[in-house]
Amino acid sequence: MSAPPSPSGDPGRRREDAGLFAPLIALTLSLFVARLVAGGVLHLTEDEAYYRLWAQAPALGYYDHPPMIAWWIWLGVHLAGDSPLGVRLLPILAGVVTTGLVVDLARLAGASPRERVRAGIWYNSMILVAAGGFLAVPDAPAALFWSVSLWATFRALRVDGLLWWLLAGLAAGLACLSKYSALFLGLGILVWLLASQDGRRRLASPGPWLALVVASGVFSLNVGWNATHQWLTFAKQFGRVAPHTFAPRFFPELMVSQLLLLNPLLAVYLWRPGRGSNSVGGGGWPFLLTALPFVLYLALHSLHDRVQAHWPAPVYAGLAIAAAFGASRVGGFGRRLRWSVPVLGASVTALAASVCVVPTLGVRLPVDPLGPVRGWPAFARQLDGLRRTNGASWVGTMSYGLAAQLADEPLLSAPILQVSERARWRNGVSAGAPDVSKPGILVDLPRRIDMAALRRCFAHVQPIEPIVRGSDAPPLRGRLYAVILVSGPTRDLPQDGCGVAMP
Repeated sequence: MSAPPSPSGDPGRRREDAGLFAPLIALTLSLFVARLVAGGVLHLTEDEAYYRLWAQAPALGYYDHPPMIAWWIWLGVHLAGDSPLGVRLLPILAGVVTTGLVVDLARLAGASPRERVRAGIWYNSMILVAAGGFLAVPDAPAALFWSVSLWATFRALRVDGLLWWLLAGLAAGLACLSKYSALFLGLGILVWLLASQDGRRRLASPGPWLALVVASGVFSLNVGWNATHQWLTFAKQFGRVAPHTFAPRFFPELMVSQLLLLNPLLAVYLWRPGRGSNSVGGGGWPFLLTALPFVLYLALHSLHDRVQAHWPAPVYAGLAIAAAFGASRVGGFGRRLRWSVPVLGASVTALAASVCVVPTLGVRLPVDPLGPVRGWPAFARQLDGLRRTNGASWVGTMSYGLAAQLADEPLLSAPILQVSERARWRNGVSAGAPDVSKPGILVDLPRRIDMAALRRCFAHVQPIEPIVRGSDAPPLRGRLYAVILVSGPTRDLPQDGCGVAMP
């Protein structure tokens, strides 16, 4: 006689479930350690260095984005020091938390233990998550709070609890303080609830609307800041929404980039996400429906302008869950192919890491993926020597990213001024306070410098020897920077700037 089936609380079942989760735990811990190492070793990217300067002047808003990434960096720097690791600490921790949320969201949607593990592993097998999960960019808090809001909404639907609705609203508001794309989350939840009779019944209760009130109240912090700062961020971000031309060439670019960054093998399972026993909160459909408004907007945007590859990051967690459900609903070759999703993700990540290391081993590549973050200390030292030799007291750039990266270099003992786009540097954000009445040197990529504009802004403009960041000998390819000695400004540079930064 066979033994009776074990109840769910049986120790044997718990041991079996623990064995299922062991690979996910090992993967999560391995990625956490790898991100800590990469986050501490790699120089800050342009945007990260720029956001680091934001964190030195905490506010409710900034020129480019709402304030959450600056708040995260401020906290990380206070916990781990003013270093690349300190800047990236909270985004790295957020990757672990989001993985846990993915697993529990899958459980709340009715997934089996095996499907939950698959969702967590597949989330970390997405190329964008695996390769960029340590970067301090606004997508990191936006993705976390988007997932928290969905998690709280699922719990609210299960127990019809008002406190869970309030938490969902709070998280949605914090997501909007991370990136304005989170404004689509509320619309996505509305689409999800309208899609079923049970969901429409929930909309007749006060919970969802109180969540909207809480989310609006949190987001109003940034709205109020914009109202007192000439609607600075709104003009910057929402100004790109209206189409100025019809350029459908960006649509296939969006499709290809997202197919690759999602993980092509994972993407094939999204077409059949399944529906759970709960008509509102089951299966993979809730995650597709909540993502739908944002995805449709990105598709429309790509018909007139480029969609940056990382913009869809907040919906990736939900798509991993939907794909995990879909993988259980296919048979034959599709079922056998499931194991290849994490293999492809790990292989691409390992290949990318190898390509980054190869140039240091004496092999020259056409493109160095780590070129943008190589050679900064030596470049700063060389630039500071050139400044001293020419009697300059400050350093100017045309690019905000270059200004921020130079401001992060202790070997450059001079204040930095981006001479264009001065709106970026108001309201306490600064890379220094130069005395522009004294001579300075302007440094940037040659394509960014408009000599005619400089001659309108300065009485004296004299090109001097260019310098190279990185090696100017094989196997590493350095980047050449033009250097120009300037003096005698003809306008108020810190206030009005000079010319427009070129891409």
